[in-house]
Amino acid sequence: MSDELVYGIHAVAAVLARRPSAVRSLMIQSGRADRRVQALVEAARDARITVEPRAATELDAMLPGLVHQGVVAKVEPAKAVDENAFLASLDVANKPPLILVLDGVQDPHNLGACLRTADGVGADALVVPRDRATGLTPVVRKVAAGAAETVPLVQVTNLARFLRELKEEGVWVVGTDGDGDKLHYEVDLKGPLAIVLGAEGTGMRRLTREVCDHVVRLPMRGAVQSLNVSVATGVLLYEALRQRGAT
Repeated sequence: MSDELVYGIHAVAAVLARRPSAVRSLMIQSGRADRRVQALVEAARDARITVEPRAATELDAMLPGLVHQGVVAKVEPAKAVDENAFLASLDVANKPPLILVLDGVQDPHNLGACLRTADGVGADALVVPRDRATGLTPVVRKVAAGAAETVPLVQVTNLARFLRELKEEGVWVVGTDGDGDKLHYEVDLKGPLAIVLGAEGTGMRRLTREVCDHVVRLPMRGAVQSLNVSVATGVLLYEALRQRGAT
């Protein structure tokens, strides 16, 4: 598996902090000497990682059209968490998990934003299908602002089957849809929980919906019929956090 490019100050700082052994080299735009960049250079050198000055045009060519902030790292790709290992690691009785599930989200900006929110509420994992959905890409890592290194990403072969296995472990599955029978704050979100959101435009697939214990909706009082999936994720995860007694 070839190295991937991680770019942007927050994303690079996160991988240097959490997986320094995976970083092959750190490329810094020539002339960049501000405090945040220097902190990355020092962290790389402490970890004995090669630091290479590069012209801005060279970094632009590596990442056309993307805002790299003058910081790019070559990194051994992180592996997604094995679904069986994740299920085996659950301790539902002692630590009720909060799991975010995205059914077929393909926009890397949305996945990155969802990872960032999942980190914000302390979610235990983000679950995605292995096929027909985006995984961890450089864009996802940049948008996630470091959360791609803190929130385990679980890629599953069959999402409906995986959700059934979660239920066998005692996890409640709450899906979201515009025609859900209850509003999101009318359902108990305090216990072992997986919150499922569907893909952009199409929503949850039928087999996914059939597994859900509840299907909830968000109140929509304007002209539009739905929210962006990353915005809806924030609403639902923070409602779960509120019910769990966040301070």
